[in-house]
Amino acid sequence: MGMEMTNREKLVLIGNGVAGMNTIEQIMKLDPDKYEITVIGKEPHPNYNRIQLSYLLEGSKTFDEMILNDYSWYERNGVTLCAGIAAERIDLASKFVHMSDGTTVSYDRLLIATGSKPFMLPIPGIDKEGIVGFRDVQDCERMKAAASTCRKAAVIGGGLLGLEAAKGLLKLGMEVTVVHLFSDLMERQLDTTASTMLRAELEGQGLRFLMNKKTVEISGDERVKSLRFEDGTELETDFLVMAAGIVPDTALARECGLETARGIIVNDYMQTSDTHVYAVGECNQHRGVSYGLVAPLFEQGSVLAKHLCGVPTEPYQGSVVSTKLKISGVDVFSAGEFQDAPGLDVIRTQDNWSKTYKKVLLRDNRIVGCVLFGDVHDSAQLFKWVKAEEAMTREIHEQLTGSAHIEGADPLAFVTAMPADEIVCGCNGVTKGMIVQAITDQGLSTVDEIKACTGASRSCGGCKPMVEQILALTLGDRYEGSKNAVETLCGCTTHSREDVIAAIRDKRLTHVREVMNVLEWHNPEGCTKCRPAINYYIGMVWPEVFEDEKDSRFVNERLHANIQKDGTYSVVPRMYGGVTTPEQLRKIADVADKYEVKMVKVTGGQRLDLLGVKKEDLPHVWEELGMPSGYAYAKAIRTVKTCVGSTFCRFGTQDSISMGILLEKKFERLWMPAKFKMAVNGCPRNCAEAEIKDFGIIGNDGGWEIYVGGNGGVKLRAADLLCKVKTDEELIELAGAFIQFYRETGKYGERTSDWIERIGLQAIIQEIVDNLERRKELVERIEQALQGLHDPWKEVVEQEGLQHQLYETLQVK
Repeated sequence: MGMEMTNREKLVLIGNGVAGMNTIEQIMKLDPDKYEITVIGKEPHPNYNRIQLSYLLEGSKTFDEMILNDYSWYERNGVTLCAGIAAERIDLASKFVHMSDGTTVSYDRLLIATGSKPFMLPIPGIDKEGIVGFRDVQDCERMKAAASTCRKAAVIGGGLLGLEAAKGLLKLGMEVTVVHLFSDLMERQLDTTASTMLRAELEGQGLRFLMNKKTVEISGDERVKSLRFEDGTELETDFLVMAAGIVPDTALARECGLETARGIIVNDYMQTSDTHVYAVGECNQHRGVSYGLVAPLFEQGSVLAKHLCGVPTEPYQGSVVSTKLKISGVDVFSAGEFQDAPGLDVIRTQDNWSKTYKKVLLRDNRIVGCVLFGDVHDSAQLFKWVKAEEAMTREIHEQLTGSAHIEGADPLAFVTAMPADEIVCGCNGVTKGMIVQAITDQGLSTVDEIKACTGASRSCGGCKPMVEQILALTLGDRYEGSKNAVETLCGCTTHSREDVIAAIRDKRLTHVREVMNVLEWHNPEGCTKCRPAINYYIGMVWPEVFEDEKDSRFVNERLHANIQKDGTYSVVPRMYGGVTTPEQLRKIADVADKYEVKMVKVTGGQRLDLLGVKKEDLPHVWEELGMPSGYAYAKAIRTVKTCVGSTFCRFGTQDSISMGILLEKKFERLWMPAKFKMAVNGCPRNCAEAEIKDFGIIGNDGGWEIYVGGNGGVKLRAADLLCKVKTDEELIELAGAFIQFYRETGKYGERTSDWIERIGLQAIIQEIVDNLERRKELVERIEQALQGLHDPWKEVVEQEGLQHQLYETLQVK
């Protein structure tokens, strides 16, 4: 072994990160005996996946799970790792690297992969305590430590890195405000539409944003206390994360005399101005560009590894970059051009109900860019098309727009045409050839097996559809992958909604974490899709022992008020049946004056909305109003809209007001799969618009007509006639049975308009109208669910601890 090693050329890598180590791994595969390799890494760790730092911060992964090559890998492959030791000086003439422990190492070839550093704004106060970047494990540890002692955090920078840091801090329990210089988040990757949808989604999760804000000073004694902006306003904060950009780490290269600009200048083979020295990754500058994303690092490493091993290769000609937001519950993807511009044709679809957005840009009929929000299943394939500038065809258009399938089209044509060395998983540098070989050699038959074996789809998951296509292509007739696929609750698990509810019921699971542990969630922390859903399902199955988990609710339900775009909240007190009194109106007016409410608005549900209430004032407003919560912020029973009815209206045939009040008082505070609205009309003139409500009632001379599944929102749907009844008692009973049946069979987030189309009206009629025994069972269960419900506003007013915990002020001066 010793003799063999001495005959090898000496390759030294400075930087134990993803870019450099990926190059080393590829060299080991191409010619494992060519080099005697030494790796110098200043961090005291083996190589880890830096792009998963946000997972480490938010707690969904441990550091051990991020390690790409553990210490034993270096030993097995004869690679010398100098961990926790920094390279301090490079001597180009003698080909030595001087290290921080006083030793030196010689090289025949030197590879610099020092990465980048966070850009720290050159403003007064930047050197105060409590300010960090977000580049390594140590930064994560500092942020976690801050979360245990500080309440308020600010993140300067609304780009990819800043949003990941902000979401991680939010999950650690901090009140987080993102300060951004521009009007759009991720303005280098997203257009205004996608940026707006992203901001709304993140605001719903509890993040706050200050847009168009230029920070000019950081105030405080020794530690940061506030930020001052160019417009004179200020933001108080206990902790600050700088995520305003990165700069290539060129210090070593510049000091030893290599040619540098923004980054270390390299040619198409990653060679620097010294022919024995190379630079790869974020530290270099190729054709004027320094990349800050992971995919170009693998592409550069592939060319460099072949060059260093004497394997013929095409030169590196630059990368088309893509971006995928890695925060759980937010799916955003962008590649190539993304802004409308003269000369570009745009294919655009937007669905505000499902919160999805797809935009594909064409120049001269060739795909040159795309933006996806909400549904990124097409991201891997679209990225390939963008990189290849694929010509738009009828088949591609049909696929993108989801219109009719073209007979005879080969769904695997794209992956069939891919060369074996093309990267499928940009996060982990896995090619099509590596996946095919793993399937063939290891006998793999599922995407999860491929992920475990190769790492493909292990990180962001964007390539999962393409991995499955390659699996189908390789196995041919033996492929059974998606034939029996079920809709999983979210990407954190392979279990469906039905599996989860069955486990909650059969195993008597009563806590969100318990469900995730028992069902072996892939992501032990869950996400914003599964945690609220599990919390709801537990409450639906076990109402008598249900303990609401506030951490598993969105900010509106957690705080029992609707957060507004300016960070204030709206308060909608309950007005049963849309009826109020002079006394209530005087209270509302007094409270509005005292707490300087910005607007009092009459809602579409016949209630009054106090807009612009400060968070710290919410408990006091509720106490002084003395009215119950209207649940205008929740997936719950909302309003019961009524017309005047027979009490006053000369056309009225039924007492709609009394019935509306009865229904609202009967079912208020009940948690539902989605918001649930009702209306009661006293005659067929339908003034209360019952036919666009989830449960609508129209009175006539002989009784009531019941309509269900209406929706007056984005997805307009007229309600279906469920049945006609003659008595008030039968109406209340059917309302209870219908609501409970929807609670038990609806998917979390699914409105009745979609639920009815999925379940079928006849099935619902059969269950709750025709089957009297079944109706009785449902009514018994909803009566059980109604027991023990309490008003959340009153609970906060009566519990000082809750006020301190949830409603302390985040002041923006």
